[in-house]
Amino acid sequence: MAGLVALAGIAGLAAGCGSASAEERRGADLEVAAGDPAAAAAGDLAFGLALLDAWCAADPSANIVLSPASVASGLGMAALGAKGATAAEMSEALGWPADPLPDLRARTAALRATPGLKVSDQIWADPGPATERPYLDRLQTAYRAPLRLVPLLAEPEDARATINDAIAEDTDGLIEDLLPEGSLGGVPWVLTDAVHFEADWASPFEPEDTAPRPFTTASGGRVDAEFLNRSNRYGYANENGWTAVRLPYSRGTVSMVALLPDADADDTGCAIPSAEALRGLALKDEVVSLALPKTDLTTKRQLKDLLEKTGMSLPFSDTADFTGISRDAGKLAFVLHAATLRVDEEGTEAAAATAVGVEATGAAPPDQLLEVVFDRPYLLLLRDEVTGQPLFLARVADPTRH
Repeated sequence: MAGLVALAGIAGLAAGCGSASAEERRGADLEVAAGDPAAAAAGDLAFGLALLDAWCAADPSANIVLSPASVASGLGMAALGAKGATAAEMSEALGWPADPLPDLRARTAALRATPGLKVSDQIWADPGPATERPYLDRLQTAYRAPLRLVPLLAEPEDARATINDAIAEDTDGLIEDLLPEGSLGGVPWVLTDAVHFEADWASPFEPEDTAPRPFTTASGGRVDAEFLNRSNRYGYANENGWTAVRLPYSRGTVSMVALLPDADADDTGCAIPSAEALRGLALKDEVVSLALPKTDLTTKRQLKDLLEKTGMSLPFSDTADFTGISRDAGKLAFVLHAATLRVDEEGTEAAAATAVGVEATGAAPPDQLLEVVFDRPYLLLLRDEVTGQPLFLARVADPTRH
């Protein structure tokens, strides 16, 4: 998973001379109170579900995979440089308290300590325009992000290749060419958050048990999908219109929760649970006969319109205030997100990338086996069971499509 934020300076801003190498600098690590990663995770979950809901409403038949952690980090790094009403609106959408630094610092530490998860946060800047030192201090404290100097203004295509290569490396090659050609013209700052997740199941599925089975897609059609099949003890719940099955990984505290809406729900619509409903799921160990489609999903989308629908519109307006980053920073121009998620017999591999641009202002087995068949549109949530941090969210509308 990777997140990226691009910020453009005002028209007429002088370009620095630049160099091919990326010289590294860091802000100061500020002293802050102890934070709670679970509080930050709760904000990420609510934000991610709102984004998933808006995305599904815009394209109900689409497979969707996104990383709430990545998008929240990308926008969060920009929000730390926002002021006034812009800062207030972004903070509300992201679920931040009045002072987000303690919880963000704790969140970053928890993410980086998670087995199977690789996290890298960086700030790419042109040598010309000045970046405010207090902003660098806040980014270092919240996200452990160094500043790297690259010739974004003088050689934007070379800088774009450097940033894309870094994202590809940090996501083990799963996210390539996040920034398209021509996307960095006049952009003196780019912030990146990259995370890659890979883990094996605690109880792998046997390949010989994988078999085709009918699946009713979100568009109402029927396809034959390859289903993973296993009877095992899983965390299980059936409440509030959802059946949930939790699949643990072999190490660490991350698990995948598969969520199936009740059969009487509108399977071709966009059933999205609330954050409160997900946190309140009483998952109990049960012996479950599980049939879950194999998936290999990839999505890439401009998120600007969806974020505006979730209440984050001011950052994209001409009155946006990001002068905490630089006096030359203007409004957000784009938010580009790419993500991939593969689920098979052995486990899961996932990655994502987000780009945000700022324009110039310029117990004993039960008597009865529980059978759960995911044969209609369903959701997947990869989360940390201790903090509740949502790493990935997916809606599978048709498992036979990538």
